[in-house]
Amino acid sequence: MITLRFEDGTIRLDGLAESDVASGSLPGVGWDDRGLVARAPAYRYAEVRAALDDEGLAFEDRVLEDTALSLSHSYDLREYQRAAVAAWRENGDRGVVELPTGAGKTVLAVDAIAKLGVPTLVVVPTIDLLEQWRRELETEFDVPVGQFGGGEQRQEAITVSTYDSAYLRAEDVGGAFGFVVFDEVHHLGGEGYRDAARLLAAPARLGLTATFERPDGAHEVVEDLVGPKVYEATVDDLAGEHLADYELRRIEVSLGPEERSAYDEAQGTFVDYLKRSNLSLRSGSDYRKLVMRSGTDPKAREALLAKQRARRIMMNADAKVETLGRLLDRHRDDRVIVFTAHTDLVYRLSERYLLPAITSETGTEERRETLDRFRDGTYSRVVTANVLDEGVDVPDANVAVVLAGSGSEREFTQRLGRILRPKENGDRALLYEVVSEETAEERVANRRH
Repeated sequence: MITLRFEDGTIRLDGLAESDVASGSLPGVGWDDRGLVARAPAYRYAEVRAALDDEGLAFEDRVLEDTALSLSHSYDLREYQRAAVAAWRENGDRGVVELPTGAGKTVLAVDAIAKLGVPTLVVVPTIDLLEQWRRELETEFDVPVGQFGGGEQRQEAITVSTYDSAYLRAEDVGGAFGFVVFDEVHHLGGEGYRDAARLLAAPARLGLTATFERPDGAHEVVEDLVGPKVYEATVDDLAGEHLADYELRRIEVSLGPEERSAYDEAQGTFVDYLKRSNLSLRSGSDYRKLVMRSGTDPKAREALLAKQRARRIMMNADAKVETLGRLLDRHRDDRVIVFTAHTDLVYRLSERYLLPAITSETGTEERRETLDRFRDGTYSRVVTANVLDEGVDVPDANVAVVLAGSGSEREFTQRLGRILRPKENGDRALLYEVVSEETAEERVANRRH
């Protein structure tokens, strides 16, 4: 009789001989010479079970405890949320759902947890999300909710964890959960976090994201660990009925004479090096080659530093600062989020226009207080550099001003999503993208639109 057990992030198969493993009929199963036993990565558990059934091999499954949870929630799911859960269930309770920020991905995950009724681990990228999920789950299910991260290591039948803590704890607790939810699942594409999924046995897996595909192609790894994209709805699919109608307005500004001269000189140094070295920078791998070369090639380092100077000039142009002043005056009665790329610009804008600021340097308590005051109307505007793109419950706003960013589709979509929650008065959301003309920033914006 074959017996399956969870052990240190693997599925141990007692009762199989080395010759049985050599046949290759069991997916992911290999022979452990040190333990003289057959093993498979924990995430292949469901496949191993299915293969044993197909082979007609009797086995005893001791991987997961037979624990049933009686759960219900108060949500009334929207049609697209019900369709997303149905598509996920039809795919064997595995796969990724891609919905815009503000479309209620948490709601459909709570519904999936209640439908399965098995011990569940929810994995999130930030402490802010950890606390938000824990509060949400405690409210809806009225059960104790465990927490890995944020100074706590407490396990319950339903537990929320950061990606970092899930990676550290998975070898020990990977056999305790039958269902795992990965919020902002694109993070699993990162090398360090992949093991957080590989070491968990949970056969049911749900990934949530606003932007699934990664420019480095690592979303293919996510498909292997969680499942394929099973449902997708775009901002345009939901705008008007489930999300606010929105309008994008691009404002092009000119660099000042000194800025233009400095930009052209720095960008020219960079472009000249690319021509001489036959690098095109069409992909992330090309940029990584340049970074690697810069460690030993002074010309490559000079080019890289020149590119950084050019980028800072175009993103922090004085005309953008002046334009923001006019936009803030125009929208003095609106709730406005201003996005930049650099922390020093955040503080410059904060001081000039008396805007509450949130950066990576802002402490947890100060950030929470600022967002609470934005939420209750004490503050009507806030300026930030990157940290509100994802992983934070940002209060409702109806105007966003993007002064600078990375140019990635993911970042732009996330920032747009911050203003798309339905408005009680039916007003449209408005996103301004302020771009320095005749620069690389303008070319990136043109490609995206």
